[in-house]
Amino acid sequence: MKKIVVLTGAGISAESGISTFRDSDGLWEHYRVEDVATHEAYVRNPELVLDFYNQRRRQLFAAKPNEAHRQLVRLEERYDVQIVTQNIDDLHERAGSHHVLHLHGELTKARSDKDDSLIVEIGDRDIHIGDRAPDGAQLRPHIVWFGEAVPNIEPAAALCEEADIFVVVGTSMAVYPAAGLIHYVPRSTPCYVVDPKEVPVSRQVTFIKEVATRGVTQLVDELMKLTD
Repeated sequence: MKKIVVLTGAGISAESGISTFRDSDGLWEHYRVEDVATHEAYVRNPELVLDFYNQRRRQLFAAKPNEAHRQLVRLEERYDVQIVTQNIDDLHERAGSHHVLHLHGELTKARSDKDDSLIVEIGDRDIHIGDRAPDGAQLRPHIVWFGEAVPNIEPAAALCEEADIFVVVGTSMAVYPAAGLIHYVPRSTPCYVVDPKEVPVSRQVTFIKEVATRGVTQLVDELMKLTD
């Protein structure tokens, strides 16, 4: 069974109503990224940062997977599909995808402020000042903030090296280190990019200039025919 590695970004969840920040001049729900998505911001104003992610979590649980998420599940009927996502939502999982690697963390989890490896499931619950991890430290969102290391980048790169087909959906390919994953894909591997906007890539790819729901459906139809 051929392996398809799919790198997804905010564009695949936008049609589910999940806010993005790059389409609004760096503002995310009227917040500057520097005020809510760095460790310095968290140290400076933990209440603001926790509230911001509590709002994102509520927004997530009001949203549902869209057709793009569901079509990637359909692809599992004929392929080994490995999803590497920059998104912190769980829409891939809720749609039914079995192999999802999160690069930037997960909204439905929290972790110890002292021990990054101490991660707990919180589902749709808010995090408040005084909420403690099992080690007694304050709980913080299980999110990779700007300036922090991306622990899953090496496993993601290993997946890309094994890809028989590589697909990019809904990401600007401007945020590193995720944008560099395409360089780990073998040169002989067919690559597809689904996005209504121009996406800069440094290799030969097939572009499908559609929003995710239409573009992923079109691509999955084509890939399924290859196995008939």
